[in-house]
Amino acid sequence: MVKKRHTAPCTSVESDGGILELAYEPPPGAPPGLEVMTVAELRERAPEGLLPRPQRLDFHQLVAVDAGSAVHTVDFRTHTLDAGSVLWVRPGQVQQFGDVDAIEGTVVLVQPGFIPPGTAVSEAADDPFGPVLWRPGGEDEEAVFCAVRHLATDYRTGERLASAIRTEVLRHLFSVLVLRLTHASAPVSGLPAPGDAFMRFRAAVERDFAAHRRVADYARTLGYAPRTLSRATLAAAGVGAKEFVDRRVMLEAKRLLAHSELPAARIAERLGFADAANFSKFFQQRAGDTPGAFRTALRGQPA
Repeated sequence: MVKKRHTAPCTSVESDGGILELAYEPPPGAPPGLEVMTVAELRERAPEGLLPRPQRLDFHQLVAVDAGSAVHTVDFRTHTLDAGSVLWVRPGQVQQFGDVDAIEGTVVLVQPGFIPPGTAVSEAADDPFGPVLWRPGGEDEEAVFCAVRHLATDYRTGERLASAIRTEVLRHLFSVLVLRLTHASAPVSGLPAPGDAFMRFRAAVERDFAAHRRVADYARTLGYAPRTLSRATLAAAGVGAKEFVDRRVMLEAKRLLAHSELPAARIAERLGFADAANFSKFFQQRAGDTPGAFRTALRGQPA
C-alpha cells in the first residue's frame, strides 16, 4: 500500500475480482482491535485515490458526522451523510466514498473479534444485514455523539494505562456507543426478534452461499428440518429461506459485475454455478436483465 505522511489504517490487495480488499493494519503502539481518528486524519493517511475506489472491508467502519454533507455508497445504495448521522459499514460490504473532503467527524475502525461473542453488543455488530445509516434524534443524538467523543478521548489519552487495561476501557466505551446507537436508532420493522434457528442459518448462508444454494443443504448441516428454517427465516426476515439464499447470491453477483472486469463465466464459477448459462438464467430471472446488460447500464456505457 502506498503511504503518505502517516501510516495508513489498512492494507489493500487488488483481488482478481477487481474490488479492492482492505485489511485492517493498526499503527504501532495502538491497542489491538480498535482505532479512532478524525475524518481529516483519514483523508491525510489514505493513499492517493484510495477512498473513491470500490472497497471491501474486513473490519467495521463507523463514521460519526459532525459537519458537512456527502454521499456514500454501500452495496448499490447511496446514502447521504450529514451532521448528526452515523455510517456503519460492516465486514464484507463494498463501499465507495463520495466527497470525503466535504464532511468532518470521527472514524472508528474495529476488528470483528474485538467484542466478545454472546453479548448484546456482538449481536448488533455481527449482523451483516444491519442498517448502514443511522440518524438518532434529540437527546438520543446527544447521547450517541457524547459516546463517540468519550471513546475518542480515551483512545487519544489512554497511552499511560497498561495495555490490557486500555483495551478493556475502549471495549467498554465502544460497547456503550453500539448500545446507544442501536437502541436509539433501530428501525421499526414490525418483525419479531430473530430466533436461534434464523441466526444460525444466516451465519451459514454468509459463509457458504457460493457453495450451497439449496435450503436442504443448510438444514442438514445445521440439524433443522427445511420447513423449520423456512418458517424461522420468514418470521425474522420477511422472506422464505430459499429467497434469502438467492438474495445473498445476487448481492455478490452484482458486486462483482459492478466492481470488476471478470467475465460472466468467471463470476459463475466463483458463485458455484455449473456454467455461465445457468448463472445468466438465474440472474435474469431475479434482476430482469442479463448480467452483461446490468453491468452496461450501471456503468452508463453505450450498448
